[in-house]
Amino acid sequence: MVKRFEIYLVNLDDTPSRDAKNTRPCVVISPDEMNRNVGYVIIAPISSGAFEHPTRVLIELLKSERSIVLDQIQTVDKDRLVKKIDQLSKASSQQVIASLAEMFSE
Repeated sequence: MVKRFEIYLVNLDDTPSRDAKNTRPCVVISPDEMNRNVGYVIIAPISSGAFEHPTRVLIELLKSERSIVLDQIQTVDKDRLVKKIDQLSKASSQQVIASLAEMFSE
């Protein structure tokens, strides 16, 4: 089962195929109850660059500093998840939740 805060390579091509050209690391941000019961997940892409911004969370991934891009969240079918590559730390998970709460509060 796909779990919240796991990091996957995700095929973000317009039309998914075996020869994915736009496969990027993304973190699953949808709650586990949703992940268990529907055929899609909510993800946030992870950029290769790291810069500070209220809608970005800095993380270490694949031996470099990167940013979780919370201002570009999207819903994708689970079929687009290519491979699990990592999982967020507890501290990074808490930062994501805090940033999302800030983004959607009044």
